[in-house]
Amino acid sequence: MVKEIFTEKAPAAIGPYSQAIDAGNLLFVSGQIGINPATGEVVSGIEAQTKQVMENLKHILAEAETDFSQVAKFTIYLASMDDFATVNDIYGSYLQKPYPARATIEVSRLPKDVLVEIDAIVVKS
Repeated sequence: MVKEIFTEKAPAAIGPYSQAIDAGNLLFVSGQIGINPATGEVVSGIEAQTKQVMENLKHILAEAETDFSQVAKFTIYLASMDDFATVNDIYGSYLQKPYPARATIEVSRLPKDVLVEIDAIVVKS
């Protein structure tokens, strides 16, 4: 049985999907982009977008009664690998060792022309 996770502290899905799905001890968090949930607008620049994405993820995880320490895998999608170091610095500031497994993929375009999108798989204890 699966349960939808939703919080108003993160932006609503912009398509036919959920912010996250709780499936027992696994939580699948949909890709988050740098939308400020209070305004519904995309924030500007790679630093601001990455911080907003991480904040959105943090709120969704909290709604599911978990946190970054339980994330097993992140996937990061970048519009440009030129932003890799900047994203790493901000991403890393939200995490503690042991760091989750991760993949980083450069894509030709992201929703709403954002610069970064991140999704997560969590193993809940």
